[in-house]
Amino acid sequence: MKLLVIPFLALLSLNLFAQEAPAAEQPKISAEEFLQSLKPQSGNITLPNQVATINLKEGFQYLSPESTEKLLVDAWGNPPGNETLGMIIPTSVSPLAAEGWGVVITYDEDGYVSDEDADSIDYADLLSDMKEESVAVNEERKKQGYGSMLLVGWAEPPHYDQNTHKYYWAKEFSTDNAGENSLNYNIRILGRKGVLVLNAVAGMNQISNIKMQMPELLAVTEFTQGNRYQDFNADTDHVAEYGLAALVAGGVAAKMGFFAKLAALFLAFKKFIIIGAVALFGLIGKLFSRKSNN
Repeated sequence: MKLLVIPFLALLSLNLFAQEAPAAEQPKISAEEFLQSLKPQSGNITLPNQVATINLKEGFQYLSPESTEKLLVDAWGNPPGNETLGMIIPTSVSPLAAEGWGVVITYDEDGYVSDEDADSIDYADLLSDMKEESVAVNEERKKQGYGSMLLVGWAEPPHYDQNTHKYYWAKEFSTDNAGENSLNYNIRILGRKGVLVLNAVAGMNQISNIKMQMPELLAVTEFTQGNRYQDFNADTDHVAEYGLAALVAGGVAAKMGFFAKLAALFLAFKKFIIIGAVALFGLIGKLFSRKSNN
């Protein structure tokens, strides 16, 4: 079960209401009208902040930040205020369908992330730490009246390409009362001044499909000239205070202001991140401690 679409399944009649209007006056639109209102784009897309381009091939479409907000809030039931650079959706399935999915795009401008730790990360050890912290997170969730959500393991172990500076992995989560586990597929592309973030959320039954399609998106997403990793100027550019391991664990959000970056890190699991902030800071502390010891 894909957590983002659960709130929408109850709206399969597709009566989408304006929140401000009284019940008797709420306008109704069809699914087709709603999808048309998203105004999907195709071809070569330059992201709104001009730092990167995505040359979409047949099979994918791009939604603007405004349309992304509309889909996430009005259709998928997420809270408003998601600061994104847009979203990529497959054309093979409607985003309104239970099996629909999308890739949310954000950018964390926290400086140049060194990849010097690429060959030294023990991902089994990192996973063990993250699992331990997810247990602590769930204790906080229970206190707040929320159900359990536990990190099961890697759905796809982390891979980093030192030539392209592209990084990807996938995590599997189990949740209370869910018919299936949830998948969060993560892509990070390192740039001169920050990290481009692409997160896809779906049910585990879609892992094979997403594994096939995400590498295609990875290949056609590039920083623009002047914003590429190799454009880094050590004399003038800011360097982030963390490395690759912290990206996998969620270090970007921790360093940049946890609550300001919720949508960027883990859009599907907002409550998990908010409630688990203290526990995850503990994990980030371990990562930074290791870095200083090394």
